[in-house]
Amino acid sequence: MFAMILLTGATGYIGSHTWVELLNAGHEVIGIDNLCNSSEKLLARVESITNIKPNFIRGDIRNIDVLRKIFQSHNIDCVVHFAALKAVGESVEKPLEYYDNNINGLLQLLRTCNEFSCENFVFSSSATVYHTENNPPYFENMALGPVNPYGWTKMMSEQILRNFEVASLSTRVAYLRYFNPVGAHASGLIGENPLGAPNNLMPYIAQVAVGRRELLSIYGGDWPTVDGTGVRDYIHVVDLAKGHMAAIDYLTQQKKSLTVNLGTGVGTSVLQLVHAFEIASKKKIPYEIVSRRVGDIAVSYANTDLAKKLMGWSAHMGVDQMCQDVWRWQSNNPSGY
Repeated sequence: MFAMILLTGATGYIGSHTWVELLNAGHEVIGIDNLCNSSEKLLARVESITNIKPNFIRGDIRNIDVLRKIFQSHNIDCVVHFAALKAVGESVEKPLEYYDNNINGLLQLLRTCNEFSCENFVFSSSATVYHTENNPPYFENMALGPVNPYGWTKMMSEQILRNFEVASLSTRVAYLRYFNPVGAHASGLIGENPLGAPNNLMPYIAQVAVGRRELLSIYGGDWPTVDGTGVRDYIHVVDLAKGHMAAIDYLTQQKKSLTVNLGTGVGTSVLQLVHAFEIASKKKIPYEIVSRRVGDIAVSYANTDLAKKLMGWSAHMGVDQMCQDVWRWQSNNPSGY
């Protein structure tokens, strides 16, 4: 079933890869982004990969007039909502900015969906919603309890959406809790392109390998893990993008909501990821062990059985493939877009 999809945060890292997968699958997509952490140069790359000119609107989803114009001129079947600020550390420093952008943006979007009877909503949530005292692997029914403003915006957004479902009985929501997206498109044309210093591990490793950064700082070498460094569930961004297509199919065919983890179900330590990237890039990654960060935990990885059972989706690419694709992207684009 081909759909008309509104993609918010469309030029971001996950948004752009999902855009490619949706276009290749035959969906019509309207992308919106305010470009606060992305580049319009990406649009030509998406067109090169798909041979389809992206339908893009530069705008902020907090501006309801911009949203209304989109819904008035297009019959939107489904919203895939990525648009959000996402840096954990920055959220601690700028909590009001995060609550305004992430919560207010969602509210304006839902008001517009309600006004124009758009019933299908795919929400970009996060593993940060889980309570840190849960023992991994994380199941969808485990206790929630974020430890930073970014995580709270995701948990609050989930609650707002669940309340909206009750008030609007025809609304269906896919709550997709991501673990750690990495990787890049196999073409090497699009990938993670942080503006400023990277907030996530993989792009930092890649920028050290390509010579943009001198040294990788690893936060804590005394965690109770296989090598003392933190363990996370890294998922290839293309696998993640395909998870969104599976969620759209589920909403439109089953006509009910779902909450699932999107990860691999496998934990990889920081040093294991560094060594895998060294093999992929044939570069030595210099690093130093520094103090733990407040709010960090030792181990986090998903149980993904529910996503497979309900959507028929599972991740297929492992860490080696993730590193190879990131290196192809970074080495071909040492300064990003």
